Amino acid sequence: MITIEAVDKHYRATRALGPVDLEIASGGLTALVGPNGAGKSTLLTIVGRLLDPDSGRVRVGGLDVVTAKPRELAKVVSILKQENHFVARLTVRQLVSFGRFPHSQGRLTAADREAVDRALAFLDLEGFEERFLDELSGGQRQRAFVAMVLAQDTEVVLLDEPLAALDMRHAAAMMQRLRDAADELGKTIVLVVHDVNFASAYADRIIALADGRIVASGTPEEIMRPEVLSAVFDTPVDVVEHGGQRLAVYYRPDAVPAAAGTGSASASEH
Repeated sequence: MITIEAVDKHYRATRALGPVDLEIASGGLTALVGPNGAGKSTLLTIVGRLLDPDSGRVRVGGLDVVTAKPRELAKVVSILKQENHFVARLTVRQLVSFGRFPHSQGRLTAADREAVDRALAFLDLEGFEERFLDELSGGQRQRAFVAMVLAQDTEVVLLDEPLAALDMRHAAAMMQRLRDAADELGKTIVLVVHDVNFASAYADRIIALADGRIVASGTPEEIMRPEVLSAVFDTPVDVVEHGGQRLAVYYRPDAVPAAAGTGSASASEH
């Protein structure tokens, strides 16, 4: 379980988050949604101890994330940041092996190598394991980073925008893999996702933030409502049923300028 008590974070005079009080039960997939600047990534990085709160307390699996020993915490919670930059030229297998560091301290055992193999297979990377990261597409690199986190084999997995750089097909495949990780591997997965429809289709719980505060929390059925989403995103949102799923529709053709896409611009405009 993740327990967040009165967590607050400011950047100079600007409040980025809080106060936030929240409990996330063990197991399943929880999606953090909301507009840009809502505090989603700030909340996730505080839970993952990559950022200290100004006040409040976070516990993951009974451990206080501020006071717990790093190696002990790293066996309970893993996190993938929104941006990842490796200066060294690494192969996919080398990158994924980094996920075993809390267990191996750099000396891989047979059990560590098996965990790396499982993560590579789980993300369908077996054919890419000896390629260098700079030889991959953005989507393939993203899958490799997620495999690294899964190789760490923690109960709690935190992912900040794991769908970044993925096209529709690969984004859907990634969400299905994360759904499988929650169901088959028993992981507690918390992720930041921009497309609320992915949250609706794959998550057990949706937590919506705006202006650094939690404004709605519940099941997809409870959150995927026009009045809720319109308030969260401060824009008109309709919700339709399709294939047993509730989908948000926020594109409004009537709001597009009449000249856009008509090809009727005058010569003086070119």
